[in-house]
Amino acid sequence: MHKAGDVVLGGLFQVHSVSVFPDRSFTSEPQQPTCHGFDVLGYREAQTMAFAIDEINRNSNLLPNVTLGYSLYDHCANLGIGFSAALSSVSGQEEQFILDKTCVGSPPVVGIVGDSSSTRSIAISSVLGLYRVPMVSYFATCSCLSDRKKFPSFFRTIPSDAFQVRAMIQILNRFGWTWAGLLVSDDDYGLHAARSFQSDFIQTGLGCLAYIEVLFTDSDQADLRRIVYVMKKSTARVVIVFAPQEYMINLMKEVVRQNVTGLQWITSEAWTAASMLQTAHLMPYLGGTLGIAIRRGEIPGFRKFLQQIRPDHHNNNSYGNSMVNQFWEYTFNCRFAPPTAGVDAGGALCTGQEDLENVETEFFDISNLRPEYNVYKAVYALAYALDDMLKCEPGRGPFSGHSCGNLKGLEPWQFLYYLEKVNFTTSFGDQVSFDENGDPLPIYDIMNLLPLPDGRPVLQYVGEVKRTAFKGEELTLDEDKIFWNFESKKPPRSVCSESCPPGTRMARKKGEPVCCFDCIPCSEGKTSNETSWYSVSNMAVRRHNINMYLKTVPFFIDSMECTSCPEDFWSSPQRDHCIPKKTEFLSYNEPLGICLTAISLLGTCICAVVLSIFICHRGTPIVRANNSELSFQILLSLQLCFLCSLLFIGRPRRWTCQLRHAAFGISFVLCVSCILVKTMVVLAVFKASKPGGGATLKWFGVLQQRGTVMVLTSIQAAICTTWLVSASPTPHKNTKYYNDKIVYECAVGSPVGFAVLLGYIGSLAILSFLTAFISRNLPDSFNEAKLITFSMLIFCAVWVAFVPAYISSPGKYADAVEVFAILASSFGLLVALFGPKCYIILLRPERNTKKAIMGRGTES
Repeated sequence: MHKAGDVVLGGLFQVHSVSVFPDRSFTSEPQQPTCHGFDVLGYREAQTMAFAIDEINRNSNLLPNVTLGYSLYDHCANLGIGFSAALSSVSGQEEQFILDKTCVGSPPVVGIVGDSSSTRSIAISSVLGLYRVPMVSYFATCSCLSDRKKFPSFFRTIPSDAFQVRAMIQILNRFGWTWAGLLVSDDDYGLHAARSFQSDFIQTGLGCLAYIEVLFTDSDQADLRRIVYVMKKSTARVVIVFAPQEYMINLMKEVVRQNVTGLQWITSEAWTAASMLQTAHLMPYLGGTLGIAIRRGEIPGFRKFLQQIRPDHHNNNSYGNSMVNQFWEYTFNCRFAPPTAGVDAGGALCTGQEDLENVETEFFDISNLRPEYNVYKAVYALAYALDDMLKCEPGRGPFSGHSCGNLKGLEPWQFLYYLEKVNFTTSFGDQVSFDENGDPLPIYDIMNLLPLPDGRPVLQYVGEVKRTAFKGEELTLDEDKIFWNFESKKPPRSVCSESCPPGTRMARKKGEPVCCFDCIPCSEGKTSNETSWYSVSNMAVRRHNINMYLKTVPFFIDSMECTSCPEDFWSSPQRDHCIPKKTEFLSYNEPLGICLTAISLLGTCICAVVLSIFICHRGTPIVRANNSELSFQILLSLQLCFLCSLLFIGRPRRWTCQLRHAAFGISFVLCVSCILVKTMVVLAVFKASKPGGGATLKWFGVLQQRGTVMVLTSIQAAICTTWLVSASPTPHKNTKYYNDKIVYECAVGSPVGFAVLLGYIGSLAILSFLTAFISRNLPDSFNEAKLITFSMLIFCAVWVAFVPAYISSPGKYADAVEVFAILASSFGLLVALFGPKCYIILLRPERNTKKAIMGRGTES
């Protein structure tokens, strides 16, 4: 189809679907290939370009005083024919044909609208790009065509497959489908789509493909059976298709034969609107299909233009009229004389006067213009670019010397410059412009295949996905309108493994995709309960600026690793959250703490009672014997020993940690030093009774005894002060004993200071024991040396046993052991030293006389 004009635009369309090449004998000039199988929708696309150019020529505001012409070619779905047609149109070397009565031949075209196939567009654009001849495709979606280095002059009004893949991924994520199968055609369109899915869907972790199968137009039956068997046995309930309808027809026959139902199909724009697959007998299998579809548009006046098509009997042999004749024969099932090549027409002869309005044909159904709308936008893009170039003012142009392009000496690269900057809005309200890769602002309709009440299938618009300059890529779906071809009437579940419940983690199955995993419970002290956005999808957001992920996808994380709880927390029994660890210390509220507190108070009370008894009987011989003042000091120090044990009970605080060991150390040193002085006094008295021993007694008077006790106690006080100043004990949270508990204890600060404190007490105790042991057999009516020896034996035994018990006791039991040692040694001293005296005072008062005591001495 050709039309003369000041500027001619080329077009490549599929008006026939089958091409036949004659045999090459190489003995005569080869004949041209013939085309068969009239494609009425392809012819309508060609007529769309003719209508757009006719509309532009009638528009006084666009390209005034310039008439556009066109040169449209039929590539017959063959790469060789399409490639030859493109090169012929841009070079002007095609065979001459009569355009009209005054002009013979065709000027070379300045730009081409086409092709519909990615494969043909790759081949043609790779050559046209060398000469910077613009090519605007309306249906080639291969993402490879966005490579500006390989295809510098390629543009398109249909979004790239890269966007279509991301649109499908958004649908998958919208419904939580992470496990799907992929069917692709064996061409550039399908294979590049498969690569895009692997990079955008699999490698980013958004999901996994259960299988990838490649479809061939000539696939044998065995291969089709194998593919359908894989689909049938797979646990993936979602099937993604990137293939034109001619690749799917035989496959769907096998799907019907094996009765494979229960699948959710997601299809690309290549066959979403394919009429061959929208039949009633396929609805049980394809019903509910979600498909990506080219943006639907409206072209005012197009139907009227189509209805004005008529055969031209005067130019019956011209190719353009031959195409109209073929359409006429196809539509009315008649034939012209002679018959037109390319249509298998039968029946009566065509008159050319048949009424198109009385024929029901999809050719006039303009309610669903999709590829045609892209053709319309492509033609207008070229026209606006040409208009911008012609509006250039000389001396202010963008080229060297501020020159402008002109029609007489138009260079393709000059026209390309303006095409890159074109920006306009169609009458339907869609903005048309190209990015740095020649791609348009992407927008797709989301269609849903559902049955009408009479069983006929129909495609219903349910949403759209588009990219805007400000919001990025957005998916809009009206889920209430979607028909789901399942008993539940709800979206199916399509996952390899269900999400791990809280308290478990993913363990990938060896040799299987990452979406297939087992759920293993978290170990103690670790949790998993993640309900935030997928971290990898956030990465996808940054990469593709897909705000939809952040707005609409309730996508849960399956934790690869369980998260350790903070130091002061522990995992709950369900391992789904961290809870504060139980705190442990020797408390006043627990039985052990209550018992030790009661015993401590009991010991204090007993000391008080004994002290009261001694005060009441302070004038008796049994009390006055061996320095009653030291006995009172021992009783007071024992009271302090009993009371200091209370500092080891309760939640450790800084002041209790500092005071407990100091009070304990000073109290016991005071007690033991009094006992030591008492023993030494006994020994000095007996030595003084011997001839020449009186001088020793002057060293053990009352003042000397008091001074000795104060000096010995002051040494311990100095040790404690040094310890507290240099490395003071502090409260400490110990998590080493138990995993799920925090043991509150007092860190000693300086082990050396604690060891010196205990060592000093031990040395005094041993010295007292040895002194008492030496004095045990000295004659006296009431010699306390035996009692002191026994008490010191108990004291040393308790504290020798304390050391290993304290070291081996964890947590609060270490404090309990120390309290027990304090109480045991204190009771040992109290009972051993004061038990016999209280017995005599209270129960045997007859023995609490000087005579009785002296009598014992005489008997001895």
